[in-house]
Amino acid sequence: MKRRLLLLGAALAASAAVAQSPNARPYKLVVPFAAGTTTDIVGRVLADALGKQLAQPVIVDNKPGAGGSIGSDLVAKSGAEGQTLLLGTVGTHAINPSLYKRLPYQPLRDFAPLGFVGATPTLLVVPAASPWNSVADLGRASGKEVNFASAGNGTSGHLAGETLNLRLGKDFVHVPYRDGAQAMTELIAGNVQFMFYHPAAVLPQIRAGKLRALGVSSAKRSVAAPDVPTLIEQGVQGFDLVAWFMLYAPADLPAAQRERLRDATRQVLAQPEVRDKLLAQGVELTDMNAEQMARFGATEIAKWGEAVKRSGAQVD
Repeated sequence: MKRRLLLLGAALAASAAVAQSPNARPYKLVVPFAAGTTTDIVGRVLADALGKQLAQPVIVDNKPGAGGSIGSDLVAKSGAEGQTLLLGTVGTHAINPSLYKRLPYQPLRDFAPLGFVGATPTLLVVPAASPWNSVADLGRASGKEVNFASAGNGTSGHLAGETLNLRLGKDFVHVPYRDGAQAMTELIAGNVQFMFYHPAAVLPQIRAGKLRALGVSSAKRSVAAPDVPTLIEQGVQGFDLVAWFMLYAPADLPAAQRERLRDATRQVLAQPEVRDKLLAQGVELTDMNAEQMARFGATEIAKWGEAVKRSGAQVD
């Protein structure tokens, strides 16, 4: 009798293991930018919450390089096994298709959106010692004598600066850096005159008295910096550029697993503690279903494609 019970227990355990095997391994969430960036911080908040929701580990894997293209391509080609996900951004899925002549993936074809994690405007910031206190002050400066920094050619900060040039009729000179942290260090030192960057990165420097915010790049004020007026409020018409984050799976992920992940992501993003952590990074959430995410992706590619074209930015 005892032997039969032991055999039955072993059989049930084996059966359960087989049933769970497709999802027993940890998920890998590829963050296509370096550790410590806003994308990385958002990715870690999402990975922690998703792991609890799925009752499976979700491990962040930073794969920076080529404006996020290296990590994105890795996920696009990871196959239908379904354990590799991507935290995509406005850069990887809206800017890069126009910026890179030979992008190894196609955002709309190679990925299935699982959840819109949120959007964040950028803040137009200057050194604390700058003579400018408003966008109007900046607009009166001689363009050739003003340099603006960014985290690299074709980044959202670069394109925001070029869009400001267009709107103000200026020729402020773009100075690209290796990453946003280096660009901000140079800005604080006064080696460049302004930059557009994420609230999560610049707000501590503003509070420390090292930087000053002149405006917000979105159509409405940022929840993270409600006292900073938008550029539109200051007369820069049509200026509405925001960075955003979306969770993706490879396009060939089986439908049942895709829906399971979408449902888990939806529940995670509805949790007050997750929303609070994202808001602390300046990321504002907007609920979208699968159809809305697909439409949003196509619209963003067209919008940022125009910005890339106007800027003249191009990467081989």
